[in-house]
Amino acid sequence: MLWGLLLAGYVLSPGPIWGEAPTPPVGVLSAEVDAATDEALAEGLRRRYAEIEGFEDLQVTATAGVVSLGGQVLSDSDRQEAAALARRIEGVARVRDDIEVVTDPRQRLIPAVDSALDRLRSVASYLPLLAVGFGVVFLFLLLSKWVGRLEAIFARVSSNRFARDLLRQATQFVVFLTGILIALEILDATALVSAVLGTAGVVGLAVGFAFRDLVENYISSILLSIRQPFAPNDHVVVNGQEGKVMRLTSRATILITLDGNHLRIPNAQVFKGIILNYSRNPRRRFDFGVGIGVGEDLVLAQKLGLNALSDMAGVLDEPPPMALIDELSDSSVLVRFYGWVDQREASYSKVRSAAIRSVKSILEESGMDLPEPIYRVHLVQAATPEALRQESDIPRKQATSQPIDIKPDDHLERQIADEHADSGSEDNLLSETGPTE
Repeated sequence: MLWGLLLAGYVLSPGPIWGEAPTPPVGVLSAEVDAATDEALAEGLRRRYAEIEGFEDLQVTATAGVVSLGGQVLSDSDRQEAAALARRIEGVARVRDDIEVVTDPRQRLIPAVDSALDRLRSVASYLPLLAVGFGVVFLFLLLSKWVGRLEAIFARVSSNRFARDLLRQATQFVVFLTGILIALEILDATALVSAVLGTAGVVGLAVGFAFRDLVENYISSILLSIRQPFAPNDHVVVNGQEGKVMRLTSRATILITLDGNHLRIPNAQVFKGIILNYSRNPRRRFDFGVGIGVGEDLVLAQKLGLNALSDMAGVLDEPPPMALIDELSDSSVLVRFYGWVDQREASYSKVRSAAIRSVKSILEESGMDLPEPIYRVHLVQAATPEALRQESDIPRKQATSQPIDIKPDDHLERQIADEHADSGSEDNLLSETGPTE
């Protein structure tokens, strides 16, 4: 009976009757939880420091979210970095920094020596790969030089020497750059390629802005050498500047003026400018005007002038000379004469000069009035027959018939040839046998 009552009381009782410890108070449980949290926080921070070189021996304790740091580091920047890392950990309320900076030379020297030795060992382990990489670069350098000697291949691509040299240099650069990329791939340094290309792009943009005129002249020289709007020794007028073409360089076009002086024009201005080429068509037309008195027979004056031009040496029969009445002024009528010269056989200026002299002489011989461009007052009175006979007896000037030199001038061509002989033609981008525009 007694044992039954005891068993019933044990089952129905809310707490243990014997042998079991009482439940601890709530404050005790909270303290144990905070201690566990602090220890976990400190342990996590120790693991983070263990992964960083120089922070392995740092001492970490945590109390109620306050982290205390101790130990030694090699520099003040390391001390600040360790404290900043602790502040970024979630759950850290405050950081107490008791880290000391090592000032003992021996302690600072040993880590530096160890670090240098580690780097030397790393470099030594890469020496075989470095040797292979340099070997690849050297082989591709030799290959690029061999490619540059294949003159026949580049001559088939372009007959222009400047374009051919530019293509050769670009091909050599591409071959050499390929060798560098292969070497970097062998060394597992492909990330360096992106950095180098990015830097090259920025540097190229900066250089392009700084040397914009130089780059523009260089590109213009390439286009001019390919298109060739003029050939060597051509008589041209470029933006109002007249002369004969001496050479085209990578920066400027050099002309010899009709006075024998050197004239340098930047290639950018030549490429964008207006070019008049007198040598492209060997036939060139000259013209000049003659004032005829208003009372003269203009048709007769035209015929006389055309006869004089037709009989002249140096004036072409086809196209034939031409005479047109150009202007009526107060004291004269301007008759303009036209003629053509083959510049390969005669000098343009000499033929024009001789034509003016010849037309003037024949008009004066025929009694044509060639009034001066001034106003004159005529006092007219009835003329007697004797006065008319005396006026008709006045002797007129006779034209001389001495031979005239109309041969083309070649002194500028000789000057250009002498300068080419002295300096050579290596820097001349124009080709006498190349196609012209």
